[in-house]
Amino acid sequence: MMLKNEEEKHHHVKTEEETRSKTEGISLLKRRDKKCFTCRQCGKSFASKQNLKVHMRIHTGEKPSTCDQCGKSFTYKQNLKVHMRIHTGEKPFTCVQCGKSFTHKQSLKIHMMIHTGENPFTCVQCGKRFTRKQNLEDHMRIHTGEKPFKCDQCGKSFTHKHSLNVHMMIHTGEKPFTCVQCGKSFTHKQSLEDHMRIHTGENPFTCDQCGKSFKQQGILKEHMNIHTREKLHGCDQCGKTFLRASGLKSHLRIHSKEKPHSCSLCGKSFSHLQNFKKHQKIHTGERVHVCFECGKSFITAGDLNLHQRIHNGEKPYKCSHCDKRFSHLGGQKTHERIHTGEKPYKCSHCDKRFSQTGGLKIHERIHTGEKPYKCTECGKSFTHSSPLQSHTKNNHSK
Repeated sequence: MMLKNEEEKHHHVKTEEETRSKTEGISLLKRRDKKCFTCRQCGKSFASKQNLKVHMRIHTGEKPSTCDQCGKSFTYKQNLKVHMRIHTGEKPFTCVQCGKSFTHKQSLKIHMMIHTGENPFTCVQCGKRFTRKQNLEDHMRIHTGEKPFKCDQCGKSFTHKHSLNVHMMIHTGEKPFTCVQCGKSFTHKQSLEDHMRIHTGENPFTCDQCGKSFKQQGILKEHMNIHTREKLHGCDQCGKTFLRASGLKSHLRIHSKEKPHSCSLCGKSFSHLQNFKKHQKIHTGERVHVCFECGKSFITAGDLNLHQRIHNGEKPYKCSHCDKRFSHLGGQKTHERIHTGEKPYKCSHCDKRFSQTGGLKIHERIHTGEKPYKCTECGKSFTHSSPLQSHTKNNHSK
């Protein structure tokens, strides 16, 4: 009797397994039958003709869903729906940790890694870690030197597409970010944010060595070199060293005599873009940087910062040979040449050398015969200003 029961039980289990196997087989066949619409381009199969039709847009490049706000087109309706959030300002995905909202779910997912500290993508060259795979790929171009994004106007190449987009504004003249206080426009959003601190007086970046505060992080980084005195970039022509690679690049134009930036109004040329921009403001008369102490206005923020040292008495640059201090780095460097005897500026006509560029310019007028200082009374010309002042005093003063 027991043996019979066991046989019946075994037969029942076997029947269940066979039934399950048949059901799964039928289900699989049904699923296969459902995917009966196949793409002739790539072989991918779809359950409905509509899905295949939508898929074909990848091959044809068709983008039937168009934004009525900006005209941008999309392959899929869902992509248009997500895009519309840019215009509506809708940000449906909110971080539960800090309350920050995002347009895309993926952006929230990436943001959450800030809170978790997760950086899953590691550079095999230097060990630096990244939150996103794309950031790692962009970073790798530092090691490879690859610059795949090229400007079709001037041929300059860039590591990142965003950098190319920003660069293109130089050619188009586009400055989409405008200051609501004074109307000045900027190419970069960050430049506008930095500029706004002129109006607010905000200095959010503070040096942990001396407590001095700055409007921009870049200026703080430059300032920190005063404390570290680290100069990693050396000129192979004269041995002069620089805190930054950009400083060395600018310096090399002294040797090459290159002046790529030319003023269209007066024809004057400049080695450095910053000097060229500063010069252009002479023609426009633009002085947006105002001293809160005395109301005096300046062409550049740098000139204002230097001027403010008159009011605060600050002298951050100390001579490395004696205790004398200076409000300007240039003053410190010039002074230190008294101790070192260094004369880096050589006359292009003879072997005489000078510790300052001003001395070199005055000297070279002996060779060129240039006399730029002219008496307004009698027309007599002089090599430099001092003889003109003496001449005016002795001959034309009442």
